[in-house]
Amino acid sequence: MDYAENILETIGNTPLVKLNKLTAELPCIVLAKYETFNPGNSVKDRMAIQMIEDAEAAGVLKPGGTIIEGTSGNTGMGLALGAVVKGYKMICVISDKQSKEKVDILKAVGSEVYVCPTDVAPDDPRSYYSTARRLSKEIPNSWYVNQYDNPSNCKAHFKSTGPEIWEQTEGKVTHFVVGVGTGGTISGVGSYLKMKNPNVKIWGIDTYGSVFKKYHETGIFDENEIYPYITEGIGEDILPKNVNFDIIDGFTKVTDKDAAIYTQRLAKEEGMFLGNSAGAAIKGLLQLKEHFTEDDVVVVLFHDHGSRYVGKMFNDDWMRDRGFLEHEVTKAIDLIRNHIDEPLVAIKKEELVMHAIDRMKQNNISQMPVEDVDGFVGSVDDTALFRAIMEDASVTSRPIKEFMQKPFPVVDKNTSIDKVASLIEKDVQAVLLDLGDGKHHIITKYDIISGIR
Repeated sequence: MDYAENILETIGNTPLVKLNKLTAELPCIVLAKYETFNPGNSVKDRMAIQMIEDAEAAGVLKPGGTIIEGTSGNTGMGLALGAVVKGYKMICVISDKQSKEKVDILKAVGSEVYVCPTDVAPDDPRSYYSTARRLSKEIPNSWYVNQYDNPSNCKAHFKSTGPEIWEQTEGKVTHFVVGVGTGGTISGVGSYLKMKNPNVKIWGIDTYGSVFKKYHETGIFDENEIYPYITEGIGEDILPKNVNFDIIDGFTKVTDKDAAIYTQRLAKEEGMFLGNSAGAAIKGLLQLKEHFTEDDVVVVLFHDHGSRYVGKMFNDDWMRDRGFLEHEVTKAIDLIRNHIDEPLVAIKKEELVMHAIDRMKQNNISQMPVEDVDGFVGSVDDTALFRAIMEDASVTSRPIKEFMQKPFPVVDKNTSIDKVASLIEKDVQAVLLDLGDGKHHIITKYDIISGIR
């Protein structure tokens, strides 16, 4: 009989799958190293088990111990599988930008999960890096994995992923493209492939808000490059020891929007239901097309499964809220489709300035139309009210009609965006859209910017 002794023995030997539609513009053959076939549905299973086994051999992970790791979800899953089979406890520390599905999956396999804020510095006590280290000091008989600096991460891919790619392509691979997070995959695979053929090119996919690309090109760790981003699993605000910049030939950066859109396109056009980093990887590969020829064999590694992102990149409401859904925006009505059902917030001309301030605060808006029984007679914005109140605080008890400006222009649903934009000027901060049946909706400068970005 042919069977595995336990689930850990099914890790590795994942297939190479040819991409067809999304890579049609490229002259080369593109093959995906499809890592979702691992039992934990990600490439991280490989290094998770390698790190556990090496820790056992070194005596730092003892029977009945607790494994502790800061993770974006996938490494935690791989470690959790190892913990289940080998009899350890598992604590995962995750950032709050990761999908709810990742948290739920970790809990489903018996892990205890701590969620930490994303928008803090790595050395902040609240960060998931610091929290994982702290827990490992507080909990007896525990082992802090530290996948970022743990050499077993890179070792796993040098021993398994790299050789598999070399053998599956019969040594014909010319380029390896992969998203970079901890650095273990690109460094382990890249080191192996360059050992077999120094001419193989290794390309890393980075994201905006991460330090990798600039550091590789300049040697400068620029903190100005660090800011929050949505893409999961790649990019860093630190320099993990597992990132071997010497074997990486270059980086290209992919926006959050492109990564999300191409994650959807992989599913809809290639039948590949994959995670967010796969969208970034394929878009980055397309950005590198000038580096490929018809003789090249390009391997791109896809990290994880789409089931961990059904509430995010595969949810149109989530995509729409972030302006990631691609749709043609040419008319006034297109600018407010995402919030067309929101009621118009207005104020009567006899109401007081304090009422206008309260209404703006409650609705988080900065301008409103002013109306009377005959219709719209003026407008008011927070800048004008601020100036008036700074000159005389008592104006809050006076009618808004004394401070209103001229009415917002009114346009119909089919007015061009160019025309709408031309109506916005220094003293006109918004435009009113006539929806018919006496209903109106406000179009702000923000709506216009969001619509055309």
